[in-house]
Amino acid sequence: MSEESKGARETERGLEQIGPTQAPACVLQIYGGTLGRRYEFDGRDFVVGRDPDNDICVDLTTVSRRHARLYGRDGGAWVEDLGSTNGTLVNDEQIDGPRQLRNGDQLRFGSSILKFIEGGNVEALYHEEIYRLMITDGLTGAATQRAFVEFLDRELLRAKRHARPLSLVMLDIDHFKEVNDKNGHLAGDYVLRGVAAAVRGEVRGDELFARYGGEEFAVVLPETVLEDAARFCERVRAKVESQAFAWKDQVLHVTISTGGTLAEADEDQAALVARADARLYEAKRAGRNRCVLS
Repeated sequence: MSEESKGARETERGLEQIGPTQAPACVLQIYGGTLGRRYEFDGRDFVVGRDPDNDICVDLTTVSRRHARLYGRDGGAWVEDLGSTNGTLVNDEQIDGPRQLRNGDQLRFGSSILKFIEGGNVEALYHEEIYRLMITDGLTGAATQRAFVEFLDRELLRAKRHARPLSLVMLDIDHFKEVNDKNGHLAGDYVLRGVAAAVRGEVRGDELFARYGGEEFAVVLPETVLEDAARFCERVRAKVESQAFAWKDQVLHVTISTGGTLAEADEDQAALVARADARLYEAKRAGRNRCVLS
């Protein structure tokens, strides 16, 4: 066995078995750090932190050197904070003391998110979660860029085959770097998730909302002419502008710029994305917090 394989095996040794006949429970890295890395509960405590000698090392500045502890007790799995700077959250709720974990719980250590999977058919649940990671962004819940590419390819083919309209919208959070610089990356993550939730609430089941990269998102609108796409853009722009993001002892406000276009006959995906992106940057050059479609 190679040294690298030995190291990976050692790192993934786990906590405490959750029952004598069950497969061990585990936590799975779904955002920040090494995506898809699994740590099993099989008999010892795990310390999570930035220092390399921790059992789960997450090399992010938002994670404390010794951030939290995961452990098994009385047939259950638990987490407790170790006095970290940014706290430990379970399902977005900051914990004050030990918290027992339930299947599907999301644990947030700084900008890192892990998901707890109960004992039982862990392998099936693990592979299901890995697939979900491939198509869903762990932070915002939007589709990944990979899922976006596949969906847009299918919808372009369908639109051409049936001569139906298809609109593409690109949107971007204005001055997002300032949010991070002034308030920290955790605040930036919070705003990203809030904006994503606001936009996702306006997206129908046959449409796709995806995180394209960083603070930029894309929305594929099948069966939608440009005028209706423009109404969608204005609706989400106004919704984000009016939203207040309560972060610790302050309230943050952000705006978005949007750009969109209608797919042309025989246009490939790269050309369509480039035109929508160009409209987005027209909106930014024109002063931001506006929509440009053509």
